[in-house]
Amino acid sequence: MKIVDVHVRVFAHTTYRHQDTAGHAHPGPAHKVNLALLTIVDDEGGEGYCFAAPEVVRPHVIEKFVKKVLIGADPFARERLWQELAHWQRGSAAQLTDRTLAIIDCALWDLAGRKLNMPVHKLIGTYREKMLAYGSIMCGDELENGLATPEDYGRFAEKLVARGYKGIKLHTWMPPVSWAPDVGMDLKACAAVREAVGPDIHLMIDAFHWYTRTDALKLGRGLEALGFDWIEEPMDEQSSMSYAWLSENLDIPVLGPESAGGKHFSRAEWIATKACDILRTGVHDVGGISPAMKCMHLAESFGMNCEIHGNGAPNLIIAACSKNANWYERGLLHPFLEYDDGFEYLNGLVDPMDADGYVHISDKPGLGEDINFDFIDANLVA
Repeated sequence: MKIVDVHVRVFAHTTYRHQDTAGHAHPGPAHKVNLALLTIVDDEGGEGYCFAAPEVVRPHVIEKFVKKVLIGADPFARERLWQELAHWQRGSAAQLTDRTLAIIDCALWDLAGRKLNMPVHKLIGTYREKMLAYGSIMCGDELENGLATPEDYGRFAEKLVARGYKGIKLHTWMPPVSWAPDVGMDLKACAAVREAVGPDIHLMIDAFHWYTRTDALKLGRGLEALGFDWIEEPMDEQSSMSYAWLSENLDIPVLGPESAGGKHFSRAEWIATKACDILRTGVHDVGGISPAMKCMHLAESFGMNCEIHGNGAPNLIIAACSKNANWYERGLLHPFLEYDDGFEYLNGLVDPMDADGYVHISDKPGLGEDINFDFIDANLVA
């Protein structure tokens, strides 16, 4: 069996999410955005798919780098193909990113699952069939009755608990919000949520990512008093030594890294330098399902949990195949949006959640997505 084609379809779909000037998502009027579906084809007619931002799988990257590695190769040789693509990165002038590696790796896993008529989590080795989800709240905003005040966060947290969530993570205010960042306001929002949901709901925070050490320490000590489970990315992750300092000076667990590059290699260094108490990985952060599983096993070897960044089918697979993660990140959530409405290009949610807060792992072949190919073909833009 050999790979004979790699192609990308770009299509338009409707969303109510808008990005601010810093890239944070907020609700707004319905509008069209573009998404890409990458497809890997073998010589027996098998196909594997993965959704991506169009820029990540733009024609130059696919033709110049991806096809040179994949065409003619065995699609089941995932590790070798991943290593060859990773080797290409050095000479690509930073054009072949970890995000691109992730899309290719996921599509290869999807192809294997579809060929064998098995879900990818069973190919890897299933640990669980359901996973507790935490509600991951969008960044704060200045929308009336949205997420503009600590009281707004408290009211929304009550709704999330009523929906079934046993854990909630706050993303607090960040620029371009006119008055942000502000440690004091972050702590007021955290206090409002704790008061609203009581002592038994698990709470976490992902705050402004460029606080100083002293501001991050102040925030962390305030969270300790409120009984939060972890503090996430309150400083620039390019300085792992700042995180080693923070971990040493706080009792609340420090989680990371999320946005730092370096795949599983940098995660190993964060463990070795005691820069975190809980490791962080995500399929799109480290280059695919394959290296994300390496991160999970790396943390497990040191007796550490590794929590998974982001939602979606590939990250849910990592959760299904790992013992040392407590949560699936479900969101992003906002009072003006309904997450359970799903997406036009899928025939159903990949992460349906029951009334007790559990997301159930799909047993559909491949990544577990029920793709609406008719919708995609009817809305092609490239």
